[in-house]
Amino acid sequence: MAWTGIWTAIFHWLTAITNLCDYMRYVTDFSSETFGMYVGIIYLIKGVEELVAEFDESASGGFMGIVVAMLYFGSVYTLEKFGSGLFFNPTVRGFVADYAYPIATVFWVGFCHIPGNLKDTHVQLLPITQAFQPSTDRDWVIDFWNLDIKWVFASMPFGFLITLLFYYDHNVSSLTAQAKQYPLKKPGGFHWDFFLLGCTSFVSAAIGIPLPNGLVPQAPVHTDSLCVYQTDLQVIRTEDVEGEEIRRPKIRILKVVEQRVTHVVMALLLFGTMSRPLLVVLGTMPRTIFAGVFLTVGWGSIEGNGITHKVVHLLSESRFRPPDDPLHKVPSKKIALYIFLQLISVALCVAISQTVAAVGFPILICALIPLRWVYFKRWFSEAELSSMDALTADNPVVLASFGGRPEGTGGMYSTATGLARVESARDYKERHGGAQRQRAGSFHV
Repeated sequence: MAWTGIWTAIFHWLTAITNLCDYMRYVTDFSSETFGMYVGIIYLIKGVEELVAEFDESASGGFMGIVVAMLYFGSVYTLEKFGSGLFFNPTVRGFVADYAYPIATVFWVGFCHIPGNLKDTHVQLLPITQAFQPSTDRDWVIDFWNLDIKWVFASMPFGFLITLLFYYDHNVSSLTAQAKQYPLKKPGGFHWDFFLLGCTSFVSAAIGIPLPNGLVPQAPVHTDSLCVYQTDLQVIRTEDVEGEEIRRPKIRILKVVEQRVTHVVMALLLFGTMSRPLLVVLGTMPRTIFAGVFLTVGWGSIEGNGITHKVVHLLSESRFRPPDDPLHKVPSKKIALYIFLQLISVALCVAISQTVAAVGFPILICALIPLRWVYFKRWFSEAELSSMDALTADNPVVLASFGGRPEGTGGMYSTATGLARVESARDYKERHGGAQRQRAGSFHV
């Protein structure tokens, strides 16, 4: 396992140095939405597995775990919806929405410790260890230098598969965190970021902990928490009664507070959780809370997914569809075909990840990118693709990290601005004055 992680680090460094992250500019909504839906389903499966494990100790603890997990999910969901509601003022709504998880966690952890029948259900608590010690009886550093040379090279293909997974998972997470709906002004650093991911993979392999990487949907959720929103009244004229107007709230993003403080603070807080006082606090948390987290995050990824949006659009009565939705330009049968292809891709990814062939899952998920670019133009027109399947990130400052917009996407539709961008990759490079030669996060000079 340590050598698998070491090979992963080496492949990460090679990928970053050769600027192979450039190919992520070909990621469209088809790939990112399919992967986001897959991740959401996997989270739901993991949450159910955690709840099933609650019955290992006792039936009462298992049923108590199900109740707490579902109520936890309902609490977080309600508090987050409160943030986009109309009650109180924006400061209060923003605070409640931003701290929905801590509020629900503190309440339901305390709920499980209420003396009497509730506490007697004996729900399983989170196991803890000594402060700043490995969770098993071993040294901090794995003695990977003592492994036979044949096993060193036998771990190489597994390191490559992990690199393939992280190449897609981590970079798509970065893309969705800088997606078209966020008005970002600072360029991304995908190559440098992937190089650093190789460094953390090496350290993680040496000390024997899981390899870290960016994830959907946590990454875009973090960007969303840094957004400054404004609620306006949108006026809609009805066709039924002449002159009648309907006013409804419309929420838009004014700006994104682009900083690194919260990222650094969260990373440092992880060290704090290894201290004895916080370990004792963590030891009071029922494991069912984590099942609730999996269910909440999983459903959040599914509910906000573009596939779900297209399904709702397809099933809705035409007069209730948003008038500015670009899907209005696409025939229903083409939307149905597009959804079918996405759901088939999701089903294949979920199926293979639940079998002994799960180790080959990264190959399947990476194949989504060429599948879209090679075959979709045979089944859909350019106008249909521009409405249903725009680039995941079409912000010029983000694309600058990849050397600009990919060839042949000059007419890609931007759902963020509602405008058709007519700009070729060559025009983009010339207009931005050498961004191709010396771009943010690039190892080329």
